[in-house]
Amino acid sequence: MAGVYLSHPFCSQKCTYCNFASDVLPAALEPRYLEALGAEIRAHAWRWTPETVYLGGGTPSRIDPEALGRLLDAVPGRPWAEATLEAAPGAIDARRVQGWLRAGITRVSLGVQSFVDAELRQTGRRHTAAIVEREIGVLREEGIANINVDLIAGLALQTHDSWRESLDWIERLRPPHVSVYLLEVDEDSRLGLEVLNNGSRYGAAKLPSAEDAAGFYEAAVDTLAAMGIQRYEISNFARPGFESRHNLKYWRREPYAGFGADAHGFDGVTRRQNTDNPGRYVDLIEQGEPPCVAESPADDSERLWVGLRLMGGIEPGEADWRRHGATFERFLGDGLLERDGALLRLSRRGVLLSNELFQELI
Repeated sequence: MAGVYLSHPFCSQKCTYCNFASDVLPAALEPRYLEALGAEIRAHAWRWTPETVYLGGGTPSRIDPEALGRLLDAVPGRPWAEATLEAAPGAIDARRVQGWLRAGITRVSLGVQSFVDAELRQTGRRHTAAIVEREIGVLREEGIANINVDLIAGLALQTHDSWRESLDWIERLRPPHVSVYLLEVDEDSRLGLEVLNNGSRYGAAKLPSAEDAAGFYEAAVDTLAAMGIQRYEISNFARPGFESRHNLKYWRREPYAGFGADAHGFDGVTRRQNTDNPGRYVDLIEQGEPPCVAESPADDSERLWVGLRLMGGIEPGEADWRRHGATFERFLGDGLLERDGALLRLSRRGVLLSNELFQELI
């Protein structure tokens, strides 16, 4: 079954670690953007009725709930099997959650990243652990129990003790889904660029070592498993039945339509990407031009490395063994892959070194 992704790249502040195509953008652009986004959705030629919707960003939770409802009116299939809204802690109240429910939202993903105040201040986030606790309570009281909490391993000032504090908060709050990401250091974030330039701003000189960050991740795997929150994808953990139905489409290469700036879509054969510039996106839509700037056939080998992100693994065919057999055998010999009958899956150590394997498959 297919899904829909909607991009809302507007943020109240730009976090130092963020490498997404989102930013603090002119306020006057946001209503125009929402109109353009609605127009792109309404102009879409639907070949199927979506079962999932995902609103990412950016901070789509800042959209007025009534405007959000009007936007989602253009997407067929409501009520969807799952409709996720990414939210920044600090502005969630009962009225807003009630509006989300009317709009069709069934799942909220909270960009918490850490429950430790010093680490949060270093990233530019404004919430606290107490705010997250209160707002998760509001979500549950109003009827949204399907909640994800994002954590980042490797933030500035993070230690084994402070990471344990964040994991203790997870145990206290007991969300049914947790995402754990290793900090990405690249030139697309302010922090990453500072690290690459050997600078000290944004806490660049206070990052834990890569080995420590990997240790934090491994500790999360064990701690979450003890809570009944099992890893089903490299960065995603869930209680049974609470896996992200929408995100599973990406790893299973199921079709989804993408709308908005920097949104991607996949129809099962071709991948498409919209312009990542929100102003340019609005201009193109207002001029009646398509916002798509890149289109290419999907490489069949991506089925292997995308599928290997899932803990269930993949079942390579004869053609896959002919093309990649030497790579599979080498990584099996190195203990990075495991064989279970016809299935191949990443070993525990292989998860931490998965990019090496993925790069060779690409």
